[in-house]
Amino acid sequence: MTASSGQSGVWTVSVIILSIGTWVGRVGPRPADGELALLTSPRERLDTVRQVLSEVPLIDGHNDLPWNIRNFLHNQLADFDFDRDLRQVAPWSKSAWSQTDLVRLRQGMVGGQFWAAYVPCESQHLNAVQLTLEQVDLIKRLIEKYSQHMQFAASTREILEAHGRGRIASLIGVEGGHSLGSSLAVLRTLYQLGVRYLTLTHTCNTPWASSSSVEDDDKDEIYVTLFMYNFTKGIKNEITLIYLPGGGLTTFGKAVVQEMNRLGMLIDLSHTARATMRDALRVSRAPLIFSHSSAFAVCNSSRNVPDDILKKL
Repeated sequence: MTASSGQSGVWTVSVIILSIGTWVGRVGPRPADGELALLTSPRERLDTVRQVLSEVPLIDGHNDLPWNIRNFLHNQLADFDFDRDLRQVAPWSKSAWSQTDLVRLRQGMVGGQFWAAYVPCESQHLNAVQLTLEQVDLIKRLIEKYSQHMQFAASTREILEAHGRGRIASLIGVEGGHSLGSSLAVLRTLYQLGVRYLTLTHTCNTPWASSSSVEDDDKDEIYVTLFMYNFTKGIKNEITLIYLPGGGLTTFGKAVVQEMNRLGMLIDLSHTARATMRDALRVSRAPLIFSHSSAFAVCNSSRNVPDDILKKL
């Protein structure tokens, strides 16, 4: 898979994520005919998996640990012992949503992790951009504090370099288009800071994309007018955005997708409405991902992906 010139490394990340299954069949001797149902013992299968993971980085597409650090510790990393088994440390031990520490990442041989720079929908139209920048900063500080175990990565080359050094390649994804404040300049700035995917929505609509959490909403269209004033030239510009519950991408939303293509940023469709998924698939000229979704045919949650979209993906 390739993106625009100079950005092909970014899109290869999705190939690495999906390549594990093909490598499993290549490691070790091929079983004789008739023995496929009795491949190996559990221990031998585990040894095969470990061999694969030592050669190819397994990348987890989404982890919300940074938001828990904000909730529990107000982003004060001096109070965070990431290299301990947090199942034994309060308040982490009492949280059903806190299942990550370096001990378990190492045990699972995780080769790469996308850390989510998530902020809640309640911050939309308020301080979402500021909070997102604070979460990106937190992730970078966490990587720096535990640099003997983690290494920042923003390209395929950097992922492979980290894996070769025995470190967890640490990438950043922003979860929710409300973090942009409806600004392509913010999108570009996040890319420059190392963000390599954007989830187009979280559990709320943005003025330009609809979410799976509200796609059945039958509210009327809402028109949002943005006023921009150039004090030097005395010019006022007005931009009207159409807020379409369940309606997919607006013209501005399609521009977001196109700009992400140009930058080389992965488009994440988890949490989005089906109309948004289909619009993004039509507009995008580069691969898209679902960072944390499952198949609707297996589990009929509105968060999951129907078969027709999986086939287009």
